Amino acid sequence: MRELVEKDRKITVVPADFKCANKGTIVEVEPRYFTIELDYEPKGIMRHNYCEFYTQTTHGTLYFDSFAETIDGNKIKVANPAKHRFLQRRQYTRIKYVYDLDLTGDGVTHKITTLDISAGGMKFRTNENINIEAKYSIVLPLSEEQTVECHFTPIRIEKNENGGYTLSGRFEYNSGKDRMILIQFCTKRSIEIRNK
Repeated sequence: MRELVEKDRKITVVPADFKCANKGTIVEVEPRYFTIELDYEPKGIMRHNYCEFYTQTTHGTLYFDSFAETIDGNKIKVANPAKHRFLQRRQYTRIKYVYDLDLTGDGVTHKITTLDISAGGMKFRTNENINIEAKYSIVLPLSEEQTVECHFTPIRIEKNENGGYTLSGRFEYNSGKDRMILIQFCTKRSIEIRNK
């Protein structure tokens, strides 16, 4: 684990209440612990309560569960986990996500069907002409109670053989919290699908 959790690496911490998701930098690595200096006050992170951790490595996105042994201001000392896994080599976990949604922008609302999403962006198909130079807004339903609203910028468009278009592009967020919620949603869905 020590070769995976490196000093100066950025890391995301998601406690049970994901609204309290935080991020920070690993500032010290010891044989049994590592210390994170968080960017924000550690709300929702409690001693000996398990949290999810995500960080990018050369092997892909590293994911594990662990807990804070000590909390001192914005610094938390975390126990090295017994187990870890790599989610995938791309920066964000991509999952199948099929919904009929509205993409709004450029003074128009387009009807689209999403194909997949990640915290970085999405792919969808549509029968409508979409201006790929414009920026759009979209609301993504994650559960009956929760949605994430973000901006979408098209990057690539392909014409389908049977009519219509397939577009892919990237997300921009109104807040870092929305990005964290989508990261956690995609990661959990990916693990659930893999364990079926």
